[in-house]
Amino acid sequence: MTTNPTSTTPTAPAGRRAWTALGVLMLPLLLVSMDVSVLYFAVPAISADLEPTGTQQLWIFDIYAFVLAGLLMTMGSLGDRIGRRRLLLIGAAAFGAASLAAAYASSAEMLIAARAVLGIGGATLMPSTLAMVRTLFTDPAQRAKAIAMWSGVMTAGVALGSVLSGVLVEHFWWGSVFLVNLPAMALLLLLGPVLLPESRNPAPGRFDWPSIPLSMAAVLPVVYGLKEIPSQGWNVRYVVSITVGLLFAALFVHRQRTAASPMIPPALFRGRGFAPAVVLNLVTMFGMMGSAFFTTQYLQSVLGHSAMEAALWALVPSVPIGFAAPFATLLVQKGVNRAHVVSAGFTTAACGYGLLALADTDSLVLVLVACGVLASGVTMVMSQIMDLALGAAPVERAGAASSLMETGAEFGGALGMAVLGSIGTAVYRHGIPDSAPAPAHETLGGALAVAEQLPERAGDALLASAREAFTQGMQGAAVAAATVLAAAAVLASVTLRRVRAREESGTENAGQADRLSPSGV
Repeated sequence: MTTNPTSTTPTAPAGRRAWTALGVLMLPLLLVSMDVSVLYFAVPAISADLEPTGTQQLWIFDIYAFVLAGLLMTMGSLGDRIGRRRLLLIGAAAFGAASLAAAYASSAEMLIAARAVLGIGGATLMPSTLAMVRTLFTDPAQRAKAIAMWSGVMTAGVALGSVLSGVLVEHFWWGSVFLVNLPAMALLLLLGPVLLPESRNPAPGRFDWPSIPLSMAAVLPVVYGLKEIPSQGWNVRYVVSITVGLLFAALFVHRQRTAASPMIPPALFRGRGFAPAVVLNLVTMFGMMGSAFFTTQYLQSVLGHSAMEAALWALVPSVPIGFAAPFATLLVQKGVNRAHVVSAGFTTAACGYGLLALADTDSLVLVLVACGVLASGVTMVMSQIMDLALGAAPVERAGAASSLMETGAEFGGALGMAVLGSIGTAVYRHGIPDSAPAPAHETLGGALAVAEQLPERAGDALLASAREAFTQGMQGAAVAAATVLAAAAVLASVTLRRVRAREESGTENAGQADRLSPSGV
């Protein structure tokens, strides 16, 4: 069945079929989010088998995220035009085929190419799943519950990816981390045409082809620069990369304001609450990914856990995620102003970073509690601002709205790792004794490698100094992140206080649809 919903679609409650369809949509979402971290423990086996160069190994890791980030806006807009279900199924087929190719890759070049196609498939799946939630659930209360589930699955997927990688590599070969995608994609291709209704923009206008290279030229250099800065420092090359990306971003914005049928209609930002939601979503991912930069290293290199042990401990903070989003949704549905709930979520996340700032070199329980509090706050915020953004956008622009939120999340995650990673690195280097060998001044990993080559007493002294310096760096970054999240709590309270949960009803969206002409201006 094909439908062309408009913003005046009645807000009829969804039945069992819609909730079953939501379960089907969770499959690709979980796998796409897991693919961000699924290679963590497979790298040694891949290196031994394919013998990639250092540069090739970096591209095996990064190409997926780069392609995903660069194509999100394009795919979201394309789904609005050709149909979100159609794009979802095309993406599922591509994701499955690329997973098979990656599993049996015989060279590093083949694996990099397969990971790139996985990124293309992921770019079609993520905005399509969120846009279809908007289509399936027109009742605001049900949509809020569905998006809470969506947020929890996406957040949990990143944590599950690394653990699944460790288990599969330990018992099978490295290609098994990709083969796990195949049953889920096959199920989606089988059930999707039956359970998922087709939906598209009935009057999308001509596709704006020049916006595709402009969007990629805006996103990719910025994401590249931000991802490299934490490990390589503020090299001129990365600063130039970010600057070039920002210049193309300005050109992209100009194109959207002047094109007859823009990829991202500027009128989206006139929807009440949409612009603040985009900004707050970026800050949310800033906090979420920034913490991951430190905690994974802390568990392994400071506490001395093996990679598998660290991954299993990292699962503990994900337990509260299953309760945080439904709790936030319940508060809003009970009449609590969404601004207060979002502000409370940011405050909770800031408290998580506050606890992390108290950790020393032997604080496993404290770090796990801090990460659990942080994850709970982040999930509370994410579920509410995603619901707010989709409610503020007309149904026919759900793909564009979803892709913009996802792109903002990619920027926020990269920015969090760059800024907080740089703060932590600066504090670490200041804390390392001047007499330590040069590699120890760069990273904690470098200090560990050097310590193994030193006499036992000198190596132990260097290890103690390096671990203490890293922990101090984590503390400094945690204080900075807590400050940013506390400021975001204030910003949310100010910008969202007049946005009520029920202002996303059909009447308001109908008015927005009237303002959204094919030109989008």
